[in-house]
Amino acid sequence: MGMQSVAVACGALALCLALSTATNPGFVVRITQAGLDYAQEQGIAILEKELAQLKLPDFSGKSGELHYSLSRLHIPTFRLPHSRITPVPNVGLQVSISNASVELNGDCLVKFLFIRGPGSFDLKVENISIKFILRLGSDTTGRPTISTSDCSARASKVGLRFSGKLAWLYNTFKKTATSLLHNHLETTVCDNVAKSVQNKLQKQVQTMPVTVRIDNKTGINYSLVAPPRATAQSLDADLKGEFYSLAHRSSVPFSPLPLAFPSDHERMVYFGASSYFFNTAGIAYHEAGALVFEITEAMIPKEARFSLDTSIFSAFIPQLEEKYPNMPMKFRLSAPTAPFLTIGPGGISFQPIVDIQAYAILPNSSLAPLFLLSLTGNVSAVINVRSGRIVGSLDVGRIRLSLKDSAVGTFQVQFLQSIMNILTSNVLLPHLNARLDEGFPLPLLDRIQLSNILVRFHQNFLLLGADVRFQPRG
Repeated sequence: MGMQSVAVACGALALCLALSTATNPGFVVRITQAGLDYAQEQGIAILEKELAQLKLPDFSGKSGELHYSLSRLHIPTFRLPHSRITPVPNVGLQVSISNASVELNGDCLVKFLFIRGPGSFDLKVENISIKFILRLGSDTTGRPTISTSDCSARASKVGLRFSGKLAWLYNTFKKTATSLLHNHLETTVCDNVAKSVQNKLQKQVQTMPVTVRIDNKTGINYSLVAPPRATAQSLDADLKGEFYSLAHRSSVPFSPLPLAFPSDHERMVYFGASSYFFNTAGIAYHEAGALVFEITEAMIPKEARFSLDTSIFSAFIPQLEEKYPNMPMKFRLSAPTAPFLTIGPGGISFQPIVDIQAYAILPNSSLAPLFLLSLTGNVSAVINVRSGRIVGSLDVGRIRLSLKDSAVGTFQVQFLQSIMNILTSNVLLPHLNARLDEGFPLPLLDRIQLSNILVRFHQNFLLLGADVRFQPRG
């Protein structure tokens, strides 16, 4: 094999390895053109204020025998009436501003031979066009970064008017002054755009959370797995989208599948939460020891009309009456393995396995193990978004029981079916749904509110759509 063939083979192998190790996101954020238009509207309003506060330095020079200086330059207005932000594939976002105008005034001082006198001037620049690229990236922590490049500012209509007793003299260098002010303004505009992006926009995008602590047991990793990418229709951000236990940061034993993101554009922003995202939540809570729940007498609703004690079970478990007559009981529910769900066009479903250990509470408050049940059932979920958080509720179909172990002899578990149905629907489910109603935060920038929520299910991921409103500081 020749050297060229070896190089080609090595290159192909490197490409294959790169593709095979590419990280699929567990969570995707897509900003549509409608969302970019809204961002442009908010951003231009900020840029307009920033440009109106431009600080232009004093400068001086001479034209022949005439010496001049311009000072106390001030911009009373800077208007950006027409603007557009468009994604440029593999580059970033292009911001185009047209028909902008600016007014500039200041003091001037001229010296010509023995003549010397102060005055003032007013400059009006119209038909200004400004273009620049917003380049998108990510830092070492997985936060997005943004910077400007390829900035240009051009004006086609410039008017300069002098005031003062020596206005006739100022007008002799009007052409020179107009050119100086015009060029100086164009350069300063691009400098100020870069500063505004760095000081305002960069700080805002860096408020996107990389890790979010949910409670004292778990958090979510929302770091970028790659720099944000622009397509012809949108701006996409691929995030890790992974829950983790605060106590045990172990690796997830499976990888996220590719998301076939639809080309929806009805909303400003879309979130794709993969089955990987939700399944890592199960792993994190399981590793944190949070999938444990106890049911005691005090938790039984009055409408159930039974007490959680051995007498209710003794009819079909005779040894209970013999060993532990009329003693209060407690159930300890735990998940032997992390629950694993699936997402399809029909919604979210899973079949969790729950171990139920029954105890008798002895007079000295110690616990005597009675029997261990295994419970399975079909569970479905309803998902929504509220206050920037994914919220949900679960519904359980018919449960199935099996006996795993018993210290009070064997018995037919079907006799427990109705009791377990009551405990599941009236105690366990309300507890789980109360937690799910608290929700899990979406990766949102500061002061962003969502409205007009859309929820759709696709193969292997949940699609959430929303419109956006930016809340300025009061």
